[in-house]
Amino acid sequence: MSMRRSGASGPGDASLTAFADDVARGLTEAPRQLPSRYLYDELGSSLFEAICRLPWYRVAKTEHSLLTAHADAIFSRLQPVSTVVELGPGSGGKLITLMAAGPRRGVTIHLVDVSRAALDTAETALAAQSALPVVAHQATYEEGLSAIGRSGDAMGHTLVVFLGSNIGNFDPPGTDALLRSIRAGLGPGDALLLGTDLVKPEPELLLAYDDPLGVTAAFNLNLLVRVNRELDGDFDVKAFSHRAVWNAQESRVEMHLVSRSRQRVRVRASSIDITFDAGESIWTESSYKYRIDGLAPMLERAGFGVTGQWQENGFALTLAEAR
Repeated sequence: MSMRRSGASGPGDASLTAFADDVARGLTEAPRQLPSRYLYDELGSSLFEAICRLPWYRVAKTEHSLLTAHADAIFSRLQPVSTVVELGPGSGGKLITLMAAGPRRGVTIHLVDVSRAALDTAETALAAQSALPVVAHQATYEEGLSAIGRSGDAMGHTLVVFLGSNIGNFDPPGTDALLRSIRAGLGPGDALLLGTDLVKPEPELLLAYDDPLGVTAAFNLNLLVRVNRELDGDFDVKAFSHRAVWNAQESRVEMHLVSRSRQRVRVRASSIDITFDAGESIWTESSYKYRIDGLAPMLERAGFGVTGQWQENGFALTLAEAR
């Protein structure tokens, strides 16, 4: 939930070999952990869309409000755009809202995500709402940006859109590396529109990640269901519980799956047979929160200069130009 989550959306279609290797590595580390990208299989993506509709998770609603109110101002600050790239498009709704104020022709939309389900949903939604051509790239963000750069079909400038606070799924070094990678694929005058969730009171943050309806818990626990289904695991899903923790020192919300009792788990495709103690957890996601005065320096380190910024209810949209 950055949300989440975004993101960083996850690779529902990553190879089973890579999935098995990541599970083997993560579950034998200390602390035990699993990459958050594996939360987003077809069911996980649907559960995340449901999370975005919950009253306790306000990122999607606030971002939609900001995009609706300021899309004209955003495009007025841009050089003429011929390529719009969205990283982690989710259902496509954010880009539809933004592009309502954008050019009606002469623009190609590129969607980049590792999840085939997310790409199909977004591509269908955008095709229904826009006459603009849409190209989907099932790839990591870096791979997708590289492929778009190599296509060489852009006659104008490029706008990269990275919303939903999906950047919050990356730790600080990873964030810097990703922003530098985005900048490396852009030329002077191209731009990045970044959505970030800001630091809020702890009770508000935790309610967004541990909602009373249990949708986020289902989203988290579905990762074990996926391991069982795709990697021949034998996790007893009922023997684990969802826990959200605010780590103030690191400025992040962490999601964990906590073992309710001492138990043994096998994941045959990963060749692991491990024992969990009661109370031992699997760290499944981090969602970093930002302070408004830290966003411009973060973008400047990567070679961007902020040209516009809009805030509402603890969320920020920042427009930055490649320098």
